[in-house]
Amino acid sequence: MPKLRIAILGDGGWGTTLAVLLFNKGYSIALWGAFADYTKIMVKTRHNPKFLPGIKIPRQIEITSDIKCAVKDKEIVVLAIPSQYTRSVLKKIVGSFAKKTIFLSVTKGIEIGSSKRISEVIRGELGPVKLAVLSGPTIASEVAKEIPTAAVVASADNQIRKTIQVVFSTKRFRVYTNPDVIGVELGGSLKNVIAIACGVSDGLGFGTNTKAAILTRGLAEISRLGTAMGAKLETFSGISGLGDLVTTCISKQSRNRSVGELIGKGRNLKEICRHMQMVAEGVPTAKSAYALSLEYKIDMPIIREVYYLLYKSKSPAQAVKDLMTRKSKEE
Repeated sequence: MPKLRIAILGDGGWGTTLAVLLFNKGYSIALWGAFADYTKIMVKTRHNPKFLPGIKIPRQIEITSDIKCAVKDKEIVVLAIPSQYTRSVLKKIVGSFAKKTIFLSVTKGIEIGSSKRISEVIRGELGPVKLAVLSGPTIASEVAKEIPTAAVVASADNQIRKTIQVVFSTKRFRVYTNPDVIGVELGGSLKNVIAIACGVSDGLGFGTNTKAAILTRGLAEISRLGTAMGAKLETFSGISGLGDLVTTCISKQSRNRSVGELIGKGRNLKEICRHMQMVAEGVPTAKSAYALSLEYKIDMPIIREVYYLLYKSKSPAQAVKDLMTRKSKEE
């Protein structure tokens, strides 16, 4: 029986982790990276030193910078590309994939300008393709080390959900299904903005009480916007909602929390981003989330303050004061 053929677009930590996980299940894997010089290093060393150090990449995994070759004749194409580059990458593969191909987004972000979720970007560029999204508290280095992890796959199509669940599930990577694509995508994207706020709290030297308040009120904000956009409320108390939010807000490995911590310590955003190897999705998503809150007329004070911190040079001390002295209200 021929092996299932899967392409992973995006050679960051998560893309590389999924390539190894799926290869270990016996599938034929192609891993695409945008920069030929870097993919050559990976081919030669069988490591991803920038994004997933210490994890060996099996020689049977094809590593390439030829995107059309990567997606040709694949049953599944996994999109592990930073949200702001997804559209430009998709334009490169139009007409290069089979009609039966399932596209799976594992990106946690919202496009700036359009404020579209990644599934919407995919449909906008590729048309009515088979589509699913995978999200949850999935720190790449932990999954790569086979530390027990749970995630959720969402699709409007029940058969696609079940297919992805079977393909990706292992003894250490448990995948649940959910029909709520909007809720799963928004939970995975908006939690990054709340994680920046938690990082600011850490940078200011605040404690557990503060982080608990940000986390719970942040979840309330995510839920309000999500339900206004058509998501199910219960999705936000699940793996891709509360689960992912808690992980990103408390983990020392969280890029978004780390960005917030540096902001809290008085560092400049441009300077922070200049020294980062990997993208912190919460930075662009803060702009998109703020735009969505205005569009849907949803009160999102934490999201708003993060947006002002990142893009309006507001001081962390003033942001804290403005949050804590707002008009009293019911929970």
